[in-house]
Amino acid sequence: LLYIQHDYKRFLSLGPGGTPSTPLGYLKIKLLSLISLRDPLRPAPIPPHFRPQQGYLSATALASRTGTRPVVQGIAPQRQRTQKSPADVYARLVGELRLLAAEPRNCLVERTSCFEKHSSGLFASTPITRTCGGEICHAHPSDGSMHMSLHPADAKIVLERGWGERHPLAKGGWFRRFVPREFVLIYAPRCEDEVEVAVGIVKAAVWWVSGVDVGGEGEGRDRGLDAQTLVKARSECVACRLHGCGRKGVEKMVGDA
Repeated sequence: LLYIQHDYKRFLSLGPGGTPSTPLGYLKIKLLSLISLRDPLRPAPIPPHFRPQQGYLSATALASRTGTRPVVQGIAPQRQRTQKSPADVYARLVGELRLLAAEPRNCLVERTSCFEKHSSGLFASTPITRTCGGEICHAHPSDGSMHMSLHPADAKIVLERGWGERHPLAKGGWFRRFVPREFVLIYAPRCEDEVEVAVGIVKAAVWWVSGVDVGGEGEGRDRGLDAQTLVKARSECVACRLHGCGRKGVEKMVGDA
């Protein structure tokens, strides 16, 4: 009983997230922990049906992260407990995410995360990879880390270079009801240089979920999408249905939470 009491307090200390901070939410997470990933640093294999087999990031796109990996705890929420972002660095990160959303050609919208429900998120207005509502990524104001969906090849590079790890429930199959198989945690940037690295990884996530290359190399790069397909998808105004145009109560980005 004493262990359960202390463990429950640790669960509450992770802060708000996709799971309610209640005894029932705690029980749910403890049950899921029995079947979660045992090694979040081991990359997932690339299924043969994936097109393309190669991701957005090149083998030399990321330098290795300096220092040791931070301590990460929890499942839902999953949070970084050490090496958190300073306030000014996190503000810079949120500013960069908003700049991506402000560019019309990126076809992104801002709203509260579909996974977390308590933090900022970027969504594709015309997603081509299934995620929760087309969500690309969201940031955690409590520590500065981010969750996002990446092509398995890009996730492999991120893990090997020390910039992140897989979500404990990113196992695919039945677990897709919680998070995509390609769901990863990107460690909080510790300085402005690392903000640039984090934004570069976000661009890879945008490409994977929406097929848009926000790096300027051209839309639909290697995703098998032609210009006519992208124009047709955008004309259907998925963003309006996603963002609830004309309805009240639509949540906006809460990056300053």
